[in-house]
Amino acid sequence: MHAAVVVFPGSNCDRDLAVAFEAAGAKVSMVWHKDSELPEGVDIVGVPGGFSYGDYLRCGAIAANSPICRSVAAHANRGGYVLGICNGFQVLTETGLLPGALLRNAGLKYICKTVGLTVETTASDYTSGYTAGEVIDIPIAHHDGNYFADADTIAQLRGEDRVAFSYAENPNGAQDDIAGILSENRRVLGMMPHPERAADPVHGGTAGAALFRALTGALETA
Repeated sequence: MHAAVVVFPGSNCDRDLAVAFEAAGAKVSMVWHKDSELPEGVDIVGVPGGFSYGDYLRCGAIAANSPICRSVAAHANRGGYVLGICNGFQVLTETGLLPGALLRNAGLKYICKTVGLTVETTASDYTSGYTAGEVIDIPIAHHDGNYFADADTIAQLRGEDRVAFSYAENPNGAQDDIAGILSENRRVLGMMPHPERAADPVHGGTAGAALFRALTGALETA
């Protein structure tokens, strides 16, 4: 599997994401935000956490209009895989690859802690390494992680089994406790929690490693 990790000014989880992909057996290419094309043969694009462009204007909005994001969108639209984590999830909603928006946390404070996530579906290459209903411990670190969408969109996400993860105890006010969602073809995943920070036993937890292992296994089989 060949993964590309996008690097924006202000990204701070790009190396963590690359290390998690590599630990799962992937080849990784780092891609600068001003590049106009993804490397040839890329299977999945990782859009990492951080504070792209300093979160100016609106979190993820400037990054979504960077040269590389046009190529990321084209990759997704032709059936490629994209994983957006934290700021990456914000970028994916700003590009329109995923519905909804990420608003300021309900408590108006930055939150950095480990939380329980309920695995809502195993019907995706990202979540197939878990058990439906399983609660996993994954870190969060965000100021604007409050997922919002209109009632019809929430109903559609739930009806189509596209909520990948929900918060066991909602830390930020996210609508319907949503922590991560899938695209219609289930190949684009956006999530606020950081599985790449729970992929190495030295860091105190490995619950996120299953996501990267399952993804690598699925793409290598394909």
